[in-house]
Amino acid sequence: MTKTLMLAEIANAIGGELRGDRAKQISGAASLAEATPDEISFFYHPRYLSQLRRTAAAAVIVPSDFAEEIGAATIRVSEPAKAFEEVVLRFAPPPVQWAPGIHPTAVIDPSAVLAADVSIQPHAVIEAGTRIGDGSVIGAGSYIGHDVVIGRNCMVYPGVTIRERCRLGARVILHSGAVIGADGFGFEMTSEGQRKVPQIGIVQIDDDVEIGANTTIDRARFGRTWVQQGAKIDNLVQVAHNVIIGKHTVIAAQTGIAGSVRIGQRVMIGGQAGIIGHIEISDGTMIGAQTGVSKNLDGGVWWATPSVPLKEAKVHLAWVRRLGELFERVKRLEGKGE
Repeated sequence: MTKTLMLAEIANAIGGELRGDRAKQISGAASLAEATPDEISFFYHPRYLSQLRRTAAAAVIVPSDFAEEIGAATIRVSEPAKAFEEVVLRFAPPPVQWAPGIHPTAVIDPSAVLAADVSIQPHAVIEAGTRIGDGSVIGAGSYIGHDVVIGRNCMVYPGVTIRERCRLGARVILHSGAVIGADGFGFEMTSEGQRKVPQIGIVQIDDDVEIGANTTIDRARFGRTWVQQGAKIDNLVQVAHNVIIGKHTVIAAQTGIAGSVRIGQRVMIGGQAGIIGHIEISDGTMIGAQTGVSKNLDGGVWWATPSVPLKEAKVHLAWVRRLGELFERVKRLEGKGE
């Protein structure tokens, strides 16, 4: 049965000022472009004004100072995006619950130590010496290597690999396809070709870290590759050996971080950024999408390849876009001189 809420109920729940039919029944939430006449949406930035004017939504959550006249009912709040998130959760299905227990197809070494209420899903493999804390879930087909430690209330989704001796804190989330603790990319050229340099360190992931699908975090050559508390890493990110990622740093998809990089706290790294090895990025630094970082960065906002301060990068981009006009002017001037 479809869940419905009256507009008045929604407005009260998010503390908003309703202008429209209080008794209107709302059955869901969607974007401005996709909302149907029985759904609610939200508007928070002028760039979406054209979508707002065309939306079929029955109601729209808007900023407190919203003055546009639209056909839909409005609910005025100080933070539309945050309020809309609350509404979405009211219409969402209940979260999946993982019942404690061990599936009969799971393969668990007798020396592994599992808390009483862990959930081990079908075909998971847990090697010798592993310890898994209270409330943690190991998804179907995941591999947990020898002497791994996993803290309390972790969520390891299906198809994750955690290699030997790696350490996870509490409330860590690993999405499907993540590989934690593969060998770092270490080789030395010899007279007989490339020789593999032993990678004998670990990966340590602290409390409240979330790591996206198909992201790879390599073990250290020695010591540890370290993802500190609260860091969030998107899908398809490569973190090389001996990297340190500071607390509450955010890294977007397809970023590549070479070995022994030190990234500070609350750093923001945009998608497809590339960072060469053995450099340091200070606390609070912001790195734009597709930026190539080849030197230490000490705060500020950086963009382009090689990375330069954002203001400077914008000037360079403007110059490049004017080159065609400049060439034509030069041609004309040269023609006059003949």
